[in-house]
Amino acid sequence: MRRHPRRDLLAGLTVAIVALPLALGFGISSGLGAEAGLATAVVAGAVAAFFGGSVLQVSGPTGAMTVVLVPIVHAHGASGVLAVGMLAGLMLLGLALARAGKYMALIPAPVVEGFTVGIACVIGLQQIPAALGVSPGDGEKVVMVAGQAARDFLAEPDWRAPVIAAGVAMLMLAGARWRPTVPFSLIAVAAATGMAELADLDVARIGALPAGLPAPSLNFLDIGALGSLVAPAVAVAALAALESLLSAAVADGMSVRHRHDPDRELFGQGLANLAAPLFGGVPATGAIARTAVNVRSGASSRLAALAHAAILAAIVFAAADLVAQIPLAALAGVLLATAIRMVEAGSVVAMMRSTRGDAVVLALTAVATLALDLVQAVILGLIVAGALALRAVARDVRLDAMPLRPDLPDDHTEEEHALLTEHIVAYRLDGPLFFAAAHRFLLQLSKVADISVVILRMSRVTTIDASGALVLADAIERLQRRGITVYVSGIRDGHHQPLHALGVIARLDAAGRILNTTPEAIAAARVHLHHAGLLPASPRTTPTGTPRP
Repeated sequence: MRRHPRRDLLAGLTVAIVALPLALGFGISSGLGAEAGLATAVVAGAVAAFFGGSVLQVSGPTGAMTVVLVPIVHAHGASGVLAVGMLAGLMLLGLALARAGKYMALIPAPVVEGFTVGIACVIGLQQIPAALGVSPGDGEKVVMVAGQAARDFLAEPDWRAPVIAAGVAMLMLAGARWRPTVPFSLIAVAAATGMAELADLDVARIGALPAGLPAPSLNFLDIGALGSLVAPAVAVAALAALESLLSAAVADGMSVRHRHDPDRELFGQGLANLAAPLFGGVPATGAIARTAVNVRSGASSRLAALAHAAILAAIVFAAADLVAQIPLAALAGVLLATAIRMVEAGSVVAMMRSTRGDAVVLALTAVATLALDLVQAVILGLIVAGALALRAVARDVRLDAMPLRPDLPDDHTEEEHALLTEHIVAYRLDGPLFFAAAHRFLLQLSKVADISVVILRMSRVTTIDASGALVLADAIERLQRRGITVYVSGIRDGHHQPLHALGVIARLDAAGRILNTTPEAIAAARVHLHHAGLLPASPRTTPTGTPRP
């Protein structure tokens, strides 16, 4: 923090200017008011910056979290949201102590992209009532609320609020393309507020704000209601973990020297969500947009994020009266522009074109985010992505008939080669033998006919689970019922345990039909064929049918 203090302080000022309208807007969208958004940005922003695992991360209220909080407000009220935030903080601390941070990196890119698209749509729809200047109706589904707001506006159109919202959004979008480093969100909000004041426009404003943070309090906590808040707290904690670690990863990608500690980041976010409700703040996460601004502004340490929180606190104390005059439509325009900028059209199009599976996962996750909720959408996306990945892996499992000649000793006669090839077939199994691939393997092996001995070469089997082992046992039993003798060669050391535990190879092992190498299996099969009278005695075979030393 002492290395480049001036640059970090400047970056913190820049982020604070960008964060102010976002904190106000997300606080209002959550249902707890602008003061809750500011309290979250100040308290959670400072705590997460100090204790978190990324030196570049900026935390506070976010659009994704707002989407989750709206139904909680409807069901449990403002006190329920604060209690949910504390429970989520405890859960995040538990995830940090369990070192669960590394598992967040396993979320597939199409799920993340679909999640982002869905969040952007929800944030945009949430702003429709304020942008049109009508009162938001009751309801948890943003599509229905936005539709009702549009109908109310068309019944009695008043173009003052839509013009303000559209003007702010257009200025932000155009300014971002022209001068990406300039905080056009604050400029647009200030311009809209000044014009509304000069023209004395009758539009809804933020309203009175407290000149400072409230004293910390636990008055919102109702011990008897905590049981009903566990499920929403799980959703909030999951989203906070997901979004914070994604944001930290984005910061890593934009920086050359910095790498975040995922478990420490979860710990910092847990403490931030324990602290914010004490001051009336909503649950917080790492904020991707603000973190990106922080990195682009030259931040190199935690001082930048701490400065951002301190500057917002100063604004709360010194400029509460000015902030109270901001039109709600102006903040709606900020969030509409933010929602549009969240979606990188080129990245979405490229992913939709990559594979059919990626396109399905992305689209399904985005639609589920709109129709269900964010955590359910991510879980659904993970399930579908996992199923598609298993199918792809299962397709790589092969059962190939292999020629015997390369495995036979050179001193066998041509006649003996021909007889062995006539009676023996060797199959090599390649890849993982697990539940997703086992059924196809059984169907292939069951087609073997007109043969006396089957040798299963398993040296290239990469993994075996219980389903694969049981299917292998079923295939061996079916072959033996048809009078076909089965030998197995090349079982890897780690695969003996599941095969023995499930009784797959116990009888074969007792009968001496489990061999280390394929040539040994062929030699044993040759002896078996001699005993069965299918192979004549040769100078290399003793009268009892056992190979000479």
